[in-house]
Amino acid sequence: MGGRFELDLSELLSFEPGGGLIHFGGQRVLLMDPVALGLLRKELVKLMGMTAARGTFTRLGYAHGWRTAEAMKGAVPWKDESLWRRAGGRLHTLQGQVRVEPVQRRADEGPEPFAEAQWHDSYEAEQHLLHLGQSDQPVCWSLTGFASGYMSYVNGKPIYGTELRCVGKGDAACHYVGRPAEEWSTECTEVLRLYETQCMEGMLAQVTEALRQAERKLRAKRQSLARAGVTEDPAGMVARSEAMQRIINLARRVAKVDSTVLVTGESGVGKERIARLIHDESGRAHKAFVAVNCAAVTESLLESELFGHARGAFTGATHDRAGLFEAAHGGTLFLDEVGEVPPSMQAKLLRVLQEREVRRVGENASRKVDVRLVAATNRDLAEEVRQGRFRQDLYYRLRVIELKIPPLRERRDDVLPLARLLLAEAAERLGRRVSGLSPDAADQLLRYAWPGNVRELSNAVERAVALCEGTRVEREDLPEEVRAAPPSLVPTGNPQRLEDMEKHYILAVLAQNGGNRARTAEQLDIGVATLYRKLKQYGHPEAAH
Repeated sequence: MGGRFELDLSELLSFEPGGGLIHFGGQRVLLMDPVALGLLRKELVKLMGMTAARGTFTRLGYAHGWRTAEAMKGAVPWKDESLWRRAGGRLHTLQGQVRVEPVQRRADEGPEPFAEAQWHDSYEAEQHLLHLGQSDQPVCWSLTGFASGYMSYVNGKPIYGTELRCVGKGDAACHYVGRPAEEWSTECTEVLRLYETQCMEGMLAQVTEALRQAERKLRAKRQSLARAGVTEDPAGMVARSEAMQRIINLARRVAKVDSTVLVTGESGVGKERIARLIHDESGRAHKAFVAVNCAAVTESLLESELFGHARGAFTGATHDRAGLFEAAHGGTLFLDEVGEVPPSMQAKLLRVLQEREVRRVGENASRKVDVRLVAATNRDLAEEVRQGRFRQDLYYRLRVIELKIPPLRERRDDVLPLARLLLAEAAERLGRRVSGLSPDAADQLLRYAWPGNVRELSNAVERAVALCEGTRVEREDLPEEVRAAPPSLVPTGNPQRLEDMEKHYILAVLAQNGGNRARTAEQLDIGVATLYRKLKQYGHPEAAH
């Protein structure tokens, strides 16, 4: 667009200096704080879910673009109609919503779309990141709708657009493409449905049905747990043993501050569950919890995975990509198996913890990140430091607060409650009518040492539920190594005190009987009053019944 037809804000915007009505291109407009729109977005996402909120904003933008095109047709003395058709991006920029940059394609980049642009300074991406954090999908919903609505009106046919890249999901810039409806391939059906008039009714119906299904599943889970005699902690944790209760209480206290936490313990004890508990009960619970297993990522890829990379930084880096630190901005990053981080990466990780900023591979500029770090390892990091395999300064940075999770063999009180919880979950997942453990099966679970901890117990219970022929798990349904476990009275490791052995045995028999105190007292050949007194002494919940 050239000459005097280069649109200028002063030509389109009119207002009374003393206040009153404001017009843009002859249409009344409002000055609106983008943060207020961001807060509205946050509330709609919470109320309706991400998909329904996206549809709402997309259709709002579509209506805005359509009305703008309609109003602008006669608001400016266009030299010819083609200038009006191509003015949508300029109008978007003049309205302060986004800065539009045309895309120049090379001949080898394939066929040119009907419409294509790079977007910079998107107010929507800015507000989404501010209020909802980084997304896994494009977030410039109303901007996309505006462009589609404007082009649909000026071309006299539906033109639908979407973002291929978006700052709101970690890309360097937003990239929009628009095509006539018939040129979109079938894989874009879900995107196109956002523009349909009836899409919101359908989406709301889907959301309603999903909520009903979630409520039914939650109700069924609670009923199955109640039948199994399991009381679940609000955080989904089971902890009858004093040792585990101390860990959970400490984790809840740690959650209230932003200190870095190191969770240690053998493989399978539930380190990630503790990390999630810390996140869920912290002020960062509304932001992302991002987990990465450092041992599962090769050394050459770990830096890019954590810190991100710029386009062209290495072979295969075809676009800018945010790393996991940026993805967890405002939330929690969980580094599992941090003891496996190679020495070259340890120095870079230490720098991030000290400076609170990351530098993508292939970039010179640093980016500030606000992340709460929780690390976990099954290694003895103090010994790794002594052996020169782990940096001492990084060790102290990670170990501001340490939570040592005891192995399952040292918290026998948790074995049967955990087994019953895992059984109820497995039965629901596998669609099996299995409601409990036989006394022999429960006794065998208590005898076994569980070198694989809770993870091994979970696998053993799922196997038993899958093979079970009746309504309860029998000893024969358990894995061979569990069936072959010696009697628990044979000392392994440090011998227990006699009174502790008595406590464990009484609680095991009570658990086998599903909490029936009369039957338990009869089998133990003691009076019910004696059993009640001992349960009260142990602080067991059955004593309160």
